[in-house]
Amino acid sequence: MMRGVIAMGLLAVGLAGCGTARGMLDRGPVVATASTCIPMKFEIYFADSEARLTEPARQAIGMTATQLQGCDIRSVRVIGLADARGGAAANQELSARRATAVVEALEGAGWPAPLFDITAVGDEGAADPNGIREPLRRRTEVLVEAAPRL
Repeated sequence: MMRGVIAMGLLAVGLAGCGTARGMLDRGPVVATASTCIPMKFEIYFADSEARLTEPARQAIGMTATQLQGCDIRSVRVIGLADARGGAAANQELSARRATAVVEALEGAGWPAPLFDITAVGDEGAADPNGIREPLRRRTEVLVEAAPRL
């Protein structure tokens, strides 16, 4: 038992010195952190029949804006959706207001306005073939095309 502990200790000491041994390459330049400047998708949810951003929605937008700070944001597509409750015209207008609320929050976070593509789809596709309503459609989808700045 004691031999096993001693052997493990010697192995650990030997391995600890591997990275600093003479002639070993410095791995620092090879190992890099992953870039956050990548294409991404996030969703912002709303209360029933609402287009006002909730506090968690504002936090999500703020965190994403911070995460992509320093990136080259090439395009932002914001798609407003609504569930199947209410009339088609009202749902179309509600989904447009939701998309606009998200765009305004992103602009407030410093994102460049000309890059936004805003789409409102209303309740299109909000019920499955059996007529079951999809409450998770009370949201906007935000698709961001981002890359590292050159």
